[in-house]
Amino acid sequence: MSLKAGIVGLPNVGKSTLFNAITKKHILAANYPFATIEPNVGVVVVPDERLDYLNDLYKPKSLVPTSFEFTDIAGLVKGASHGEGLGNKFLSHIRDVDAIVNVIRCFDDSEITHVEGAVDPIRDIEIINTELILSDLETINNRILKLGKKMDMARDKQEVLEANTLRKVKELLENGYSLRNTSLTDDELDFLKSFNLITLKPVIYVANVDLDSAVIGDNEYTKKVKEYAGNEGSGVIVMSCQVESELSELSDDDKKKFLQEIGISNSGLDKLIYQTYSLLGLRTFFTSGTDEVRAWTFKQGMKAPKCAGIIHTDFERGFIRAEVMSYNDLVKYGSELKVKENGKMRLEGKDYEMQDGDICYFRFNV
Repeated sequence: MSLKAGIVGLPNVGKSTLFNAITKKHILAANYPFATIEPNVGVVVVPDERLDYLNDLYKPKSLVPTSFEFTDIAGLVKGASHGEGLGNKFLSHIRDVDAIVNVIRCFDDSEITHVEGAVDPIRDIEIINTELILSDLETINNRILKLGKKMDMARDKQEVLEANTLRKVKELLENGYSLRNTSLTDDELDFLKSFNLITLKPVIYVANVDLDSAVIGDNEYTKKVKEYAGNEGSGVIVMSCQVESELSELSDDDKKKFLQEIGISNSGLDKLIYQTYSLLGLRTFFTSGTDEVRAWTFKQGMKAPKCAGIIHTDFERGFIRAEVMSYNDLVKYGSELKVKENGKMRLEGKDYEMQDGDICYFRFNV
């Protein structure tokens, strides 16, 4: 499954530094607005210790982890929705992602310019949110304008749904609400899918701090961000993007030593990857054998045939059943044979809802 998270924020808040850490690539990271003038996309491997165990057990020729994309989008500024700083171009890129990572500067440094003149994380969040709201409002207004008198002449069920939803969403946006924080019905959400509205996308805030605050875990700025995010049901990761960028250059062993030396228990980057993965409702199943051990991404709630189709469309089209064991059972008993002997290998049909950590063999006939 191709899933994307977009990194947004004002200029000079640490977006490109974070992107460098995520992808271990070195794109332009400069101390001035619009250093990033094209979206940069990097594939992120999702850390999963279960793969290490499966690799040791099966000793496959190939080991393939699951992954998704992070897109670094140029810094937005006040007025971006009206074209300030080439904002419209970048707002269009945000529409293509599944979730938004909003990087917020939460440290003072006189040598790093702030586009608004001073550090104020809540103001920065609200600038970004306002620009995204205005961009969505433009999309909705364009649709209303195109429909014209048809809005008032709607008769059948679908036409009425469209007209009422457009009016409702327009009012919400005009009142400054991000749509993810509103109570839209399932029918309204289904209708809005084709518009790819930015403010419907889930958000994680990255509170970018200095080293001292990264060790402590909070400062006066991050506390404000956490309170704001809590009120809208969004997540917050406190990290030093600069430290994470430096960590990305180290081997795994050196990284662990460095984290221990500075007193940080877990990499903020790993937390971000896990939380973004979870935010999108993503889970992992495995296929295992001596040729290949592979992790596959699926959305929570998907049934076995759909998951089989992630591997190959023929698997879904000709699905018969899935032979399934849980990762925990495999660890408990130590081998597939022992799992079977203890009655923990299951045959599941078309209505089986896949679970995180399932290890599957799909039977199909085309």
